[in-house]
Amino acid sequence: MQKPPALSQTREQITALDKALLELLSKRRQLSLNVARSKEIDVRPIRDTQREKELLERLVLQGREQGLDAHFVISLYQSIIEDSVLFQQTYLHGRANPDTQKQQYTVAYLGARGSYSYLAASRYCSRRQVEMLDFGCKSFDDIVNAVESGHADYGFLPIENTSSGSINEVYDVLQHTTLSIVGETTIEVSHCLLTKPDSKLADIETIYAHPQPISQCSRYLSQHPNIKLEYCSSSAEAMTKVIEAKNNTVAAIGSAEGGALYQLIAMEQGLANQKINQSRFIVVARKASAVPSQLPAKTTLIMATGQKPGALVEALLVLKAHNLNMSKLESRPIPGTPWEEMFYLDIDGNLATAEVQQAIKELERLTRFIKVLGCYPCETVKPTQLSQAQLLIEPGSSKQQPIKALPNSQAKHSRDYKSQDTQLFCQHLQIGAGQFSALQQINLPIDNTELATQAKIIKESGFQAILLNDLKQQLNEQELKQHAQVIEQAGLVCIMQVDHEQEFSIASQLADMLILSGKQMYNTDMLTLIGSVNLPVILERNTMASVDDWLQAADTVLSHGNQQLGLCESGVRSFTHPEQLSLDLAGLVEVKLRSHLPVIVNTCFSSNAALLSTNAIAVKQLKADGIIIIHQTQLSYAELLHDLYQIK
Repeated sequence: MQKPPALSQTREQITALDKALLELLSKRRQLSLNVARSKEIDVRPIRDTQREKELLERLVLQGREQGLDAHFVISLYQSIIEDSVLFQQTYLHGRANPDTQKQQYTVAYLGARGSYSYLAASRYCSRRQVEMLDFGCKSFDDIVNAVESGHADYGFLPIENTSSGSINEVYDVLQHTTLSIVGETTIEVSHCLLTKPDSKLADIETIYAHPQPISQCSRYLSQHPNIKLEYCSSSAEAMTKVIEAKNNTVAAIGSAEGGALYQLIAMEQGLANQKINQSRFIVVARKASAVPSQLPAKTTLIMATGQKPGALVEALLVLKAHNLNMSKLESRPIPGTPWEEMFYLDIDGNLATAEVQQAIKELERLTRFIKVLGCYPCETVKPTQLSQAQLLIEPGSSKQQPIKALPNSQAKHSRDYKSQDTQLFCQHLQIGAGQFSALQQINLPIDNTELATQAKIIKESGFQAILLNDLKQQLNEQELKQHAQVIEQAGLVCIMQVDHEQEFSIASQLADMLILSGKQMYNTDMLTLIGSVNLPVILERNTMASVDDWLQAADTVLSHGNQQLGLCESGVRSFTHPEQLSLDLAGLVEVKLRSHLPVIVNTCFSSNAALLSTNAIAVKQLKADGIIIIHQTQLSYAELLHDLYQIK
């Protein structure tokens, strides 16, 4: 084996490539301005989704020729397209409002440097390539007053969060201000437990945080009932209290980026209840802005309807009549008038268009009060997606085509192609490369209460995941979503077995990992489908399939992008007992010798209670990477799993 170059030399080459990539991205960004200028002259929409799809299709093919995963290429270029769209929007919006263009803005926001509002404001100004003079405030009223009085050019107000919902205090402030909404921005909110560098979790007695992060991290905080919670006006104030404390028994909830400004470290990350946790901010100014017709725009209204049955419905039908989509509706009580409410609406439309103008005129005749709070560019760039067919199916492929064997050096499953064992990662679950995992199979249907009870027992027995089998018995998206949440709350990974495309479309949105039923092993369309999903997938062997066919099917999946692939042996049919499945332990040994892919064994269809322990021990001794055991409430598995984990 040829000796590789020195690590320092390789790192220098990577650094040089990174610098070149950044220079190319900057050049591409500047070229997108020429696109914006052209669209300004021709008055064409800022986005051309058909062009974006054609671009992604071409790049996926070119990337595959370079050995790049399709999902990596798409994810990368979706980010590049988003940046290009927002960059062009900013340019055209600035051209339409020349009197607002300055080299620096004074921006009022909640808290001090390091707060989420500060991070949102910084990002907004950075995209516009202007200097931000920050003006920290203690309350939402102070932010509005700073802008109204002229002490600040813009104010940033958090309006909603994907985890905790709308921020009612901001809606109340908007009722009484003369300011206009002129922009919006959305940021990822990644809550961390911030402490001094030498603190220990066991020593923490008090956590400081703004009420919103406390609400969004309630599940994590419930695991530490002895820790006292102290409310603060902002995340920045919480971090200040930690750094000023005389001991190491306090912590704050905030972002790692903000904590770094206070020399705090992120002791624990990902505290939010939901994996996707985003906050949307609105930008307010003294003067309304004009939005060019090429840009996607939102118009925000506030209105009070008459006190008669169906008054709100009547108002909303006006929007429907003018083909206007309402993306948000929020109600707040009107001070001094009990049981009456003011409604806030976000409409996808430009105030300058005839449709929106006519709709507002009709609403004026139907409502007791109506006011336009602002019209502004929509900064939510929906990623352009490719269909499964566009994504990765090669021309002429179909499920009727036979699976062709490749030479070992070209077969992606083989050790000649990849010498290092593949390892599947899914939260705390690791399958392969010496990690042995235990999964418990539950056959549907099952109700949520029973599942919660069994999940607790399964977790305590030593299993890492639950496999939900036979989805067709409970193919209800809402029920399956609740099942997935129960499994997650128990600290287990949720795996779903899919038998056909309808199950796949639901399971791929809810599960942490998928198993493709062996019944579909020869279905090239389904193999293509799981090859295109960005989830760990396990391919079950068909009960009549040879080892060669099984590995060739795995190659089909790998060649379509998904490299997080494992195999599952569930048993084969023999000539002596065709009605009963038998574990092919010799086939297991052969696959482990030939392939780098991890292999788990499902004992649910071939092992009764008497044979389970013997088969499980044999599976572990033959170096399988995991085992699936059927869930039976009358059996205890803790001792068996303990014995399995002891086998080296």
